[in-house]
Amino acid sequence: MNTDLRQHAPAAERNRAPILEVLRRLLPAEGPGTVLEVASGTGQHAAYFAAAFPHLTWQPSDANQEAHGSIAAWTAGLANARPPLSLDAAAPAWRLETESPLVALFNANMIHISPWAACEGLMANAGTHLPAGALLVMYGPYRRGGAHTAPSNAAFDESLRARDPAWGVRDLEDVVACADANGLDHVEAVDMPANNLVVVYRRR
Repeated sequence: MNTDLRQHAPAAERNRAPILEVLRRLLPAEGPGTVLEVASGTGQHAAYFAAAFPHLTWQPSDANQEAHGSIAAWTAGLANARPPLSLDAAAPAWRLETESPLVALFNANMIHISPWAACEGLMANAGTHLPAGALLVMYGPYRRGGAHTAPSNAAFDESLRARDPAWGVRDLEDVVACADANGLDHVEAVDMPANNLVVVYRRR
């Protein structure tokens, strides 16, 4: 009987190394500190990044309880990875306690497969829980200037909206405005493989 609870997302395998290159530049070079990952999904990112930053505590989370077994299985044996939290990104106020100060929030591939309220909740809580100077780092596809950056992203957006009209590739300018309204300054947008971006915000 197969007792391996680890779920596999091929995209996570493909994008984890390019994302890590950016995170190495952004995250503190020494601890202590906690990185909260919002919407950890399978847990593949949590395991990979926790192993890459042993001096930081990696706190995965997901609103989907069914994901928690996979996250725990992927991060098993990593001393700096904590058990996954139940965290709804769209909730207006998270109940959050960490064993060391938050130094960053990380969120990948969430806001386009969630209602807009998930982005609003993420920004509101980042503005509440991040200390001044700490970063929110987001990864995924975006439109820029109201236009898709590639035909593949346009097709992806169409498929998402067919599944749920509340989903879809977001306009970067709308996300930046939402961040600004919650005390987060847009720092940079880094071009990534497969027409994605890493978008960085800093708490004022």
